[in-house]
Amino acid sequence: MTIKIHDILGGDLREAAWALYSDAFRELDALAVQRHLMYRGEFDDVMDDPRVQKYLCLDLDDTLRGLSIYTNDLDAVPLISPAYFHRRWPQHHAEHRIWHCGFVATQTDGRAAAAFGELVTAMYHTAAGRDGLIALDFCARTDEVRHMSRVVRLMLHRLSGDVRAQRIDEQQYWLYEFPTVAASTA
Repeated sequence: MTIKIHDILGGDLREAAWALYSDAFRELDALAVQRHLMYRGEFDDVMDDPRVQKYLCLDLDDTLRGLSIYTNDLDAVPLISPAYFHRRWPQHHAEHRIWHCGFVATQTDGRAAAAFGELVTAMYHTAAGRDGLIALDFCARTDEVRHMSRVVRLMLHRLSGDVRAQRIDEQQYWLYEFPTVAASTA
């Protein structure tokens, strides 16, 4: 497998990327409160945004096996606050040494783990080569089922020999219901 990095992704490769991405994240639509699957127009906007690098993991026959998006221009990421990163890591922020990984999507076959590993390795080398930081997010379900925070930490430890990980924020969703009131008005 090889990694290729594109600033803009178009044509047949974009169509293959959309198919891979939507297949990888469709399940979370019913499992996570916050939407994890971009609408097609949002996806196309990201694929057209040169501030966001598209990391492609390709087989020897150029079949797309994995895709991730990665940027050190935090203004390109709609749902994060660059001011937060500026406050916490002002030097890194000023020097564009904080990368955000928007997602990692892989084919759901026997090569998924290899593609995931190749993408994580490539993104690690980009940030580590500049003494950078990497931020990413995943929902509680993904962490509970796939243990992503632990998996990524172990992968980065193997690559670097030394990695520190910290949870920097957490979003909670609550639901309130009123069964007694509903029963009394029925």
